[in-house]
This record gives sequence, structure tokens and C-alpha cells, in this order.
Amino acid sequence: MITKEKTAELIAKFGDSPKDSGKAEVQIAILTTRIANLTKHLETRKKDNHTRRGLIMLVSKRRKLLNYLVKTDIERYRNIIAALELRK
Repeated sequence: MITKEKTAELIAKFGDSPKDSGKAEVQIAILTTRIANLTKHLETRKKDNHTRRGLIMLVSKRRKLLNYLVKTDIERYRNIIAALELRK
């Protein structure tokens, strides 16, 4: 579960203003945090298929947002990949 404080911190870091939660980078950062939390949850609960389905949906949504950034502004894409360390 992601807290309001963590969400506000991500918005402040990746957004232009404190209320800019619609920017693609902010959405990707929030999704990445949620994905990390669900992955940790599924390590201990291997048979939780409902959560696994939700995780797959979140990964798909993040992938779509990353594809959008690649098409529109490759520099923003590279910055968010480096900041969140998605590619190793």
C-alpha cells in the first residue's frame, strides 16, 4: 500500500507542481512503487492469484506510459528510466 506522504513525495520529485499528478513521469513513479510493493507481497504469498493479476495489470499500464514517452519525448523517457533504475 502506498501512503499519501509517499505519493506526495513522488509528485514533488517528478512533477512540475505539488498538484501535478497527471504527468506521465509521476504516474510511472507511482506505478513503480506499487509494483515493488506487490512483488514483495507475492514473494511470501505465492498462491495469491488475484494480486498477481493486479500486478500484471499495473506492469502493463506502466509499459503503455513508457511507450507513450518514447514516442513523444525520448529525453524524458531516458530521464525517468535512469531516475527509477528500471533498466539495468
